[in-house]
Amino acid sequence: MVFLLAGAGLWLSLVTGFFPMRRAGMVLRCTLGSLLPGRRRGKTEDGVTPFQAVSTALAGTLGIGNIAGVATAIVAGGPGAVFWMWCSALPGMATKFSEVLLAVEYRVRDREGRWQGGPMEYLSRGLGMPWLAGVFCIFCVLASFGAGNAAQVGAVAQVMVQEFGVPPLVSGGAMAVLSGLVILGGLKRIGAFAAKFVPLMALFYMGAGILVLWKNAGAIPGALALILRCAFHPEAVAGGAAGYTVRQAVHYGVARGIFTNEAGLGSAPIAHAGAAAKGPVEQGCWGIFEVFVDTILMCGFTAVIILSEGDLWRSGLDGAALTAAVFSRALGPAGGWVVSVSILLFAFSSVLGWGYYGERGIGWLTGDDPRIIGAYRFCYLLVMILAAPARLGLIWGLSDLLNGAMMAPNLIGVVALWRVVRRRTTASAGALRGGR
Repeated sequence: MVFLLAGAGLWLSLVTGFFPMRRAGMVLRCTLGSLLPGRRRGKTEDGVTPFQAVSTALAGTLGIGNIAGVATAIVAGGPGAVFWMWCSALPGMATKFSEVLLAVEYRVRDREGRWQGGPMEYLSRGLGMPWLAGVFCIFCVLASFGAGNAAQVGAVAQVMVQEFGVPPLVSGGAMAVLSGLVILGGLKRIGAFAAKFVPLMALFYMGAGILVLWKNAGAIPGALALILRCAFHPEAVAGGAAGYTVRQAVHYGVARGIFTNEAGLGSAPIAHAGAAAKGPVEQGCWGIFEVFVDTILMCGFTAVIILSEGDLWRSGLDGAALTAAVFSRALGPAGGWVVSVSILLFAFSSVLGWGYYGERGIGWLTGDDPRIIGAYRFCYLLVMILAAPARLGLIWGLSDLLNGAMMAPNLIGVVALWRVVRRRTTASAGALRGGR
C-alpha cells in the first residue's frame, strides 16, 4: 500500500507539473490569502466556505496519530524517519490536490440544492464505473466505524482511565452525546464548528509545545541535525547495536507520513466537495494546505519536541506515553495533562469528520434515504459507547485493513482521470496567476 500511494503521488506530481512546489505562492494566495480582510469569499447559501471545508477535512485528518503516531515512527525507524515523513508529504500534496480537484469537478447538488460529492461521484460519473463507486462507499462506511470512530474513542477512553480514572463507558457516552450535537446538523454545522474548533485545538497543543521548545531551545539545532544525519546514516548516531537502518527510516517515515495526512484515502474530498469554491483548482489548493498542516507542521512539530529532550526517545517508551513523558519532563505534571487533553481534542475532531464521510457513503448507496441515514447516525454514536472498553490492538488492525480497502478504488479513479487533472490544472493555473 505504501508503494502504491508513493507511486500514485509521484505520477500525479508529474501530471500536475509539480504544482504544489512550483506554484507555492499561488497556493498561499488561494488559501491563507483568501482569509485576509477585504478578500472575496465563496457564497455559503449552497455550501460551506472553502475554509470550513478544509477545517472539516482537517478534523478528520488530525487525529491521535499526530501525537502518538509520530513517536512510534521515531522509536521504530529512528530520528531519520521524520525526514522521510516530510519527503512523503510532497507527493502526498499532489495526490490530495488531484482528488480534491476531481471531487469539485464531478460534484452534484442534492435535493436541497447543496453541493456534495467525492470519490463516489468521480468514480461513477467521471470514470463510468458506478460499481467501483459502490465498493468505495461500502468500505468508507465500514472505515468510519473503525479508524474514524472506535480507534479514536478507544484511545481517549484509555487516556481518561490512566490520567483521571474515568470509566471507559462514561468517556464513550460523553463523546457520543457531544458528537451527536454536531453531527446531526450535517455538513453545515460540522463545517461551522470545525472552523472554530480545529484552529483552537491546534493552538492549544502547539502553545504547550512551544513552551517545551522554549525550555529546550538550545537542543533544537541538534534535533534537526539528528533528523538529517539519521535519514541517511542512522547507525552513525543511533548506534549499530540499536539495529536502525536507512531502510527502516524510509519505511516508517513514509508509512507514517502517508497515512497521517490521508492523501489517497478518498475521505477528505468528500468534505471539500461541499465547499462554495470558485473552481476545482482553487479548492485543490486547500487540499495541498491540508497536507502541509498535518504532515509538515503538526507531525514535524511533535517530532522536534520529542528529539529536543535528548535520548528519552530511546527509553523504551512508545506512542502517546513517550510524548507525554517529554512534555512532563519539560513542564512537570501539567505536561502529561496537556497531552491527555490534546489526545481527547484530536480524537473528537476525527470522530466529527469521519461521521460525515460515512454518512455520505451510506447516502450515496441508498439514494439519500433519510431513514437509513438516521439509522447510520444512531449506529455511529452507539459504536462510541461500545468501543470505549474494547482492545485497541484489534481495532487498529481492522482499521488498517478497511483503510487499505477504501484506498484502492479511490486511487484507481484518481490515476485513471489524470487527463482531467492535467487539463484543469493547466487551464486554471494561468487564470489564477493573473490574479483572478
